[in-house]
Amino acid sequence: MTKVAFHTNLPAFFNRDEFLTPFDRLFDKVMENQFPNFTEEFGVKCFEGGAYPKVNVYEYEDKIGIVAEIPGLSKKQVNIEVEDNVLTISGDKHNIADDNTAKIIRRELKHSSFKRSFQLGDQLDGDSVSAKFEDGILSISIPKTEPELPRKKFVKIS
Repeated sequence: MTKVAFHTNLPAFFNRDEFLTPFDRLFDKVMENQFPNFTEEFGVKCFEGGAYPKVNVYEYEDKIGIVAEIPGLSKKQVNIEVEDNVLTISGDKHNIADDNTAKIIRRELKHSSFKRSFQLGDQLDGDSVSAKFEDGILSISIPKTEPELPRKKFVKIS
């Protein structure tokens, strides 16, 4: 068995996210250019690389699916709401208890909250959104609506 070790000469203050964010933005721009009508047709802005939680957005024949990875939170700490055709995922993580008998040497676990919103287009049914949350994975299903056909009205001539 071969072991591979990765060594880095990066300074301790190197922030991986600050390094990758410009690449995420570039990727998002390329995707927006390749699929310019996606946001207009379905109203879901899925190319927002700097937002949290990170999501995958899937288009099916009858719905749009959003899958978000939200580790460390329980179902009770995550909320989904739809208001004025905007779907918002939010969460709070404020239950980290400190051990008052010990001196803290390093603190990386933080009390935190997040909120991420998606504008739903006219072709999505915001009233019939469903979701499930299991093992830190949030799956949201937004059904598509049938496009309204132009109605024809006959006017009686008197």
